[in-house]
Amino acid sequence: MKQFELAVIPGDGIGKEVVPAALDVLRTIAEVHGGLKFKFVEFPWGCDYYVEHGKMMPDDGLQILQGFDAIFLGAIGNPHLVPDHISLWGLLLKIRREFEQVINIRPAKYFRGLQSPLANPNDFDLIVVRENSEGEYSEVGGRIYRGSDEIAIQNAVFTRKGTERAMRYAFELSKKRRKHVTSATKSNGIFHTMPFWDEVFAEVKQDYPEVETASYHIDAMAAFFVTRPHMFDVIVASNLFGDILTDLGGAIMGSIGIAPAANINLNGKYPSMFEPVHGSAPDIYGKGIANPIGQIWTAKMMLDHFGEEELGSVLLKIVEDVTADGIKTPDIGGKATTREVTDEICRRLKKLV
Repeated sequence: MKQFELAVIPGDGIGKEVVPAALDVLRTIAEVHGGLKFKFVEFPWGCDYYVEHGKMMPDDGLQILQGFDAIFLGAIGNPHLVPDHISLWGLLLKIRREFEQVINIRPAKYFRGLQSPLANPNDFDLIVVRENSEGEYSEVGGRIYRGSDEIAIQNAVFTRKGTERAMRYAFELSKKRRKHVTSATKSNGIFHTMPFWDEVFAEVKQDYPEVETASYHIDAMAAFFVTRPHMFDVIVASNLFGDILTDLGGAIMGSIGIAPAANINLNGKYPSMFEPVHGSAPDIYGKGIANPIGQIWTAKMMLDHFGEEELGSVLLKIVEDVTADGIKTPDIGGKATTREVTDEICRRLKKLV
């Protein structure tokens, strides 16, 4: 019997609705599998917690989380209660940084039953490997002077270690897919960091002769996401470029609300964290219409991380089947509730026994 202990943080808004839905799916998967067991420990951290305690999580929150096999996160943020920079840096980004979750991976694919805004989506199926710890999102910099003389400086920090490990992760991942890696760069406009990025990519690809490669400037790549996304398999990108491309990936699927993400710790010292890309959507919280697919697809990525890739593939196929059969929440053109979509996925999973 494989057992995984998960720290569950529903967070804010619809996170409190879609996380329980995904946990029901995971319980059903464990029941169907027979040799798999999940233990869920829930933590009520988020903006409501901040209003009561003046912090997004307790002072020993990281120590509490460290012993779990993974962190299953819903959504963080409610600007009506807490400014976004406080909520994100006080919980989500704190966990990412302190737990050395140096890789962020986000897939995008032509999703059956979802209307892509692209005229010819051509069954695209890609995954972006985003460097998740440095790059353009470095905290190095500052502001000086005031008024018309005010200066703001933001330094992008690229280390060989951080750059290379993201690229090697992308190449290893491609070996399980279609053996093609594309590098997102901008060396024609960014003088120091992007030529460095290109040099490291050129070195790393020599160790993977079986993998085909390509490199495109980020502006051209954004255009290709719209005109020919089927040409991509695995994409490796810096922190900022990966962030932008993955939102665009959700858009060409037809809804950023179904997109999942994984924040991966590579050294085994800390748990990895799995979260959907969508926000907390406080405007629809409590109406029972939140789309659970992003959270459930996130659960699929967690299963992959645990080595249950076949089971994860079965889950994603069932989610697509349910969507293709028209059982969808209103945000993607349906009339079903969160519970109705979840129950149908669980019902079809149970038919596998």
